[in-house]
Amino acid sequence: MISANRNLQDYAAWGAPVWPDAVADFPGPLGGLLAGLVHCQTPYLVTVPCDTPHFPLDLVQRLAQGLASAQADVAMVATLNEGQQRLQPVFALVRATLQGSLLAYVQRGKHKTAAWMRQQRCVAVLFSDAAEFSNANSLAELKDLEQLLPART
Repeated sequence: MISANRNLQDYAAWGAPVWPDAVADFPGPLGGLLAGLVHCQTPYLVTVPCDTPHFPLDLVQRLAQGLASAQADVAMVATLNEGQQRLQPVFALVRATLQGSLLAYVQRGKHKTAAWMRQQRCVAVLFSDAAEFSNANSLAELKDLEQLLPART
């Protein structure tokens, strides 16, 4: 599914369901996560931002392993950036039963993704190549990323 609040018909043309935020006031990434959980028909939901084209192909497998090993309800990506761990909470595997918790959090006016995730049984799964999580918001940035990362087969 695609979470969007504008240009819905343009996104729908790609053939995937498009769901706007399930709550008002555009709560950012949590609005998209909540929309996904509202429509989720499986025990877990995985989230990946649309502006990150080169995320690891084993992302879901590694998040699932981390979630199972830690007996957690949320697994999010962590990367190392100049020796410092950096959380990447928009790359996550979330147990669908957390919909009520997230709704209550958002309804209290809260919008910090990592802060909500830390209130759950959460594990950060370390990925060594931070460049795989680089985003591109223009054609020039996308071309720059293509030069930095190896082609996938």
